[in-house]
Amino acid sequence: MTLSTQFLTLITMIISGFYLGVVQETFRRFTIYWKGRLFLTYFLEILFWMTQAGILFYILYRVNQGELRIYIVLACLFGFSIYQALAKQLYKKLLEHMIRVFKAIYRGIEKIINFLLISPLQWIFLTFYRMIKAILMGVFKIITWLCLFLFTPFRWIGKGLFRLCPQSIQNFFLQIAGFYSKMKNIVYKYVFKKYD
Repeated sequence: MTLSTQFLTLITMIISGFYLGVVQETFRRFTIYWKGRLFLTYFLEILFWMTQAGILFYILYRVNQGELRIYIVLACLFGFSIYQALAKQLYKKLLEHMIRVFKAIYRGIEKIINFLLISPLQWIFLTFYRMIKAILMGVFKIITWLCLFLFTPFRWIGKGLFRLCPQSIQNFFLQIAGFYSKMKNIVYKYVFKKYD
């Protein structure tokens, strides 16, 4: 390596060490969200360090064709130490501020989506449901009224014939009427009153 390449490699590795401190601090801040999940913790930890090792080696490859020497490792540690000594507390405050800003933006977007999309859709669905329910109830009442109107003469005739029948046949028809009444109440309860 030429002297200029070595100098560029040294500066780059110091910056890379500083970068490693920043991303490691950021990663540690977000580990609270999966703390207690052992498999996920180990998986993300391994993935994080493999990713960072790959990034650092790629940077090194771009600077000096991937030649690794002891002063390069020391330069990286030096950059990490600079972060720990001079920038850690400042970055932690900045990171917390950025998290609060992103949370506020997220809550704002959520409220806008809820106001402009979710609430109108809920209102439209509820209105449509109530209209359909009112129409079905109206149709049901009209059909019931028509049936009563049309079959009232038959009811009178049927009552007369019913009284002329033997008691055993009367009991049989009463059981059928009870079953019909029970089924009608169940249908009315679950179809028309379930979503009130």
